[in-house]
Amino acid sequence: MNAAPDLAVEVEGLTKRFGDKTVVKDLSIRVDAGRITGFLGPNGSGKTTTLRMLCGLLTPDGGRGRCLGLDILADAAAIKRQTGYMTQRFSLYEDLTIEENLDFIARVYGLDRRRPRVAEALERLGLADRRRQLAGALSGGWKQRLALAACVLHQPRLLLLDEPTAGVDPKARREFWDEIHALAAGGMTVMVSTHYMDEAERCHDIAYIAYGRLMARGTAEALIAASGLVTFNVEGPGTDGLQRELAGAPGVEMVAPFGLALHVSGIDRAALEAAIAPYRREPWRWTEAAPTLEDVFIRLMAQSTDDYAGRAAA
Repeated sequence: MNAAPDLAVEVEGLTKRFGDKTVVKDLSIRVDAGRITGFLGPNGSGKTTTLRMLCGLLTPDGGRGRCLGLDILADAAAIKRQTGYMTQRFSLYEDLTIEENLDFIARVYGLDRRRPRVAEALERLGLADRRRQLAGALSGGWKQRLALAACVLHQPRLLLLDEPTAGVDPKARREFWDEIHALAAGGMTVMVSTHYMDEAERCHDIAYIAYGRLMARGTAEALIAASGLVTFNVEGPGTDGLQRELAGAPGVEMVAPFGLALHVSGIDRAALEAAIAPYRREPWRWTEAAPTLEDVFIRLMAQSTDDYAGRAAA
């Protein structure tokens, strides 16, 4: 397989098993260079396993493809050298300072201009004033910045982020995403797994994986348009009771509270309107609304099946 020059990733039939559990099943995906692709899906759906296969940390049991123009099977070591990978858990040395951690990473990669590179990373991520602070004393947001600085110190062409903002406050998350977009604008390809819908909407495009299978692919706007969902918004007193009455009614696929309102969604407009017709009266106020990305993914989750429900997720 010869990947097109504007593709950072092109894989076909990617499969990975752990024992008798197949956690990634015949997955095929293309990722354009310089794009930010979001990976979404339930816990245990194979997102992390997919990322690790793409960067050479795991060997696929089936499938083929190329990453950064290199064969994912034959050239795994070369792919690793051109990839930055930020894990879910902070994995740097907590008893070293910020600067010492980055200097250590620079030595591991055998980088030239080690001190200038570290100084540039400190400045870019706003860490210069804290350079002598122990990593273990940092808050979640500052640890995140340090981890990102370590991941991009060797100037990788591909950056893999595995739920990078879990437990981080909204301001730190926004600043983190501003930096991710700046890296992508500079030509870096970014693949990120996340559970946050607002983060998914910040990606250039999205891949939804459920229990090892790729179920949807495209921009947020395209996925919403292709979902076929019809959604009505209802506000007024007693919507909690209304939710119980509408749940499971013919034509109603989802009823989800949003603050004091409910989103009521379905695929069959006529059946949905018939279901809500008895309740389209005072004290409730009904308006048709555009479905959200969250609406789409909740429906995708309802359509997917965990073949190993009850077992530990890989």
